[in-house]
Amino acid sequence: MRVYLLVLLTAAAVTFLATPLVRRVALATRALTPVRARDVHTVPTPRLGGVAMLVGLAAALLVGSQVPFLHEVFFETSTMWAILGGATLVCLLGVADDVWDLDWMTKLVGQVLAAGLMAWQGVQLITFPIFGLTIGSSRLSLFATILVVVVAINAVNFVDGLDGLAAGMIAIGAGAFFVYTYLLTRDASPGNYANLATAVIAAVVGVCVGFLPHNFHPAKIFMGDSGAMLLGLTVAAAAIVVTGQIDPATVSSSQVLPAYVPILLPVAVLLVPLLDMTLAVLRRVRAGHSPFHPDRMHLHHRLLDLGHSHRRAVLIMYMWAAVVSFSAVALAVYSPRQVIIGTVAAVAVAVAVTVTQLPGLRDRRSRRSGDDVAVPAAPVPTAAPPAGSAPAADAPAPAVPTPGVPVAPAPTAQAAVPSLATSGPPSPRPLWRRTTSAATPTTAATTTPSGTDRRTEEEPRG
Repeated sequence: MRVYLLVLLTAAAVTFLATPLVRRVALATRALTPVRARDVHTVPTPRLGGVAMLVGLAAALLVGSQVPFLHEVFFETSTMWAILGGATLVCLLGVADDVWDLDWMTKLVGQVLAAGLMAWQGVQLITFPIFGLTIGSSRLSLFATILVVVVAINAVNFVDGLDGLAAGMIAIGAGAFFVYTYLLTRDASPGNYANLATAVIAAVVGVCVGFLPHNFHPAKIFMGDSGAMLLGLTVAAAAIVVTGQIDPATVSSSQVLPAYVPILLPVAVLLVPLLDMTLAVLRRVRAGHSPFHPDRMHLHHRLLDLGHSHRRAVLIMYMWAAVVSFSAVALAVYSPRQVIIGTVAAVAVAVAVTVTQLPGLRDRRSRRSGDDVAVPAAPVPTAAPPAGSAPAADAPAPAVPTPGVPVAPAPTAQAAVPSLATSGPPSPRPLWRRTTSAATPTTAATTTPSGTDRRTEEEPRG
């Protein structure tokens, strides 16, 4: 486990440090994402983030290849170099698209070539974990491998529509897949559970973690097609390696279901991107458009249309990705009955959070709670004392003019303190007002019993 953590941390550190440099290159080459009608960002943003992710992935795999624990699985076959070569090819394809905006057919051809390169180098679907089924035809194996890789690439690419969405969802799904492959390999090969797929998926998690601080809302850089296609290809390659290396006969009865679930791809791990891609393809074909025709009807766009903020929509997608992916991982540890109960509870919580956090519902709850709060009554002006009535006992004596001494002007009616000698009980004072006036200090001359003048000053309070 410590070796896999080393691979993960290496990928995260290198990607984090390389991203600012790649951002400068993107600004210099004008590789910017313009503000289009379907986009949610408001200013042109640099892309090419996939280049930094490729650098982090390559560094992590090279470091892992030098560790004795993984040295044999890295060099006994050319699988690792095939994965790294396919990742490089698809990343370069994405860079070309980030700079020149390639058409969908050109990108599809490039994706097929990258997947075919990996298959030619040995990364192929040969054994399905269903009743020990083996693909007997090399052509069928090649076709199945290319199909799985291309579907995974476009699933990740379709979901990359909000700041930090694709990187975070793949980090969560790949993290669950890492736990899954680690447990499955350890159970199938107790003596030596060093596995190339586990190392690759650990590097993918590290790449996403290192890139996410630069990509979370508000994003400083986008991963672009170079990053989305890179992530899709590496996750698919890890899934193919697992399904090709695990012997179904050695899998324990408690792991029958988890071995059956990821047939073409860890479907449970990437269910949300795959669901979004499937809905998008059906929607576009029904409208008479190409399956790659862009629109603003993805799942994350629908969350924004419901009123969720940018960050809240991303976090809700994170939550659903975690519920689905870790529920699948639980099949490798717990009984199906326990997993079903836990999954139902997790889905109920996720639905409650998604619905109750809608801005309209929160505003209505705020208004309802505000109706129960007592609002202080407005101050009631007191009536003026009737003409000829005696002044109150505690009312100040009127100033007696003294020759040679200027007398301050009498306070206006607005600044005067209300009399307490009014009929009826005194009106309640509001809690938020002072009992004394904050009028401008005035100076009044009063006469003491001894007949001498004494000048008093009313200090304002408050």
